[in-house]
Amino acid sequence: MEKPLNYSYYPGCSLHASAGEYDLSTRELFKALNIQLTEIPDWFCCGATPAHNVDELLSLSLCAKNLELADQIEGDVAVACAACFSRLKTAQHVLGESAVKRKQVEKALDAPLKLDGNVKHLLEILAKDFGLERLAAAVNKPLTGLKVACYYGCLLTRPTDVPNLDCVEAPTIMEKVIEAVGATTVPWTHRMECCGANFTLSRPGVVIQLTGAVLDSAKAAGADCIMVGCPLCHGNLDIRQKEIEGVYNVQYGLPVFYLTQLVGLSVGLGSDKLGMDAMIVNPTPLLREKNLL
Repeated sequence: MEKPLNYSYYPGCSLHASAGEYDLSTRELFKALNIQLTEIPDWFCCGATPAHNVDELLSLSLCAKNLELADQIEGDVAVACAACFSRLKTAQHVLGESAVKRKQVEKALDAPLKLDGNVKHLLEILAKDFGLERLAAAVNKPLTGLKVACYYGCLLTRPTDVPNLDCVEAPTIMEKVIEAVGATTVPWTHRMECCGANFTLSRPGVVIQLTGAVLDSAKAAGADCIMVGCPLCHGNLDIRQKEIEGVYNVQYGLPVFYLTQLVGLSVGLGSDKLGMDAMIVNPTPLLREKNLL
């Protein structure tokens, strides 16, 4: 009998706002796979990408407090957002390496730190804890014929020795997960290039240029769609895609899925339970063409 999988779940701010479909599809997929997620009580923002550039102590303290809250629940910490994953793992790494910073954070929180729990991205849970064989066995609607460009972006595997999710420069974990459920992955040049992240409001010109290059690469590789594990990447690739098409006078038409949406589709979940109506680039024509709806 397989050991039950239980996790404390840190959704983070984006999944309770602009990336609500990522949260929905995560919960529905894990329920379908009989993986228990218990949302961390009273969690709050981890600081994401800006906080550590403004106040390192604040950034470390935010993450340390969230990890303390997670310690109340049985199991490792499950994280969907690449930015949250990066900050929580970075805090563990920095505070584990520096006794001085650890004491500063303990003083700020007025409590001893609990940093022993494992922080895991959903990809690691699916590929390693649940396992690729079990994942393949759970499929009842294989994603046959769907050509997917797996987009890692900046934060899932970097910096070296912090996330420990997969190989820093040549990861394959996303490809392994989506291939296990029947899809085909395409080799392409920009799977780890930056999309501009949260410059989307402050420097949209930079985002348009960087994200346009990512879309160009995926399209040139013959991808039908792009798969991501980061709300920031999803926002730039999906929300800005039409704008970028207008700037460069091109046509991409590439739906941008969260990994849980595509895997959820393969295990038989309907589009209403995967939040696909929230996608800006309509995925319905592609999914009908591939007989996946």
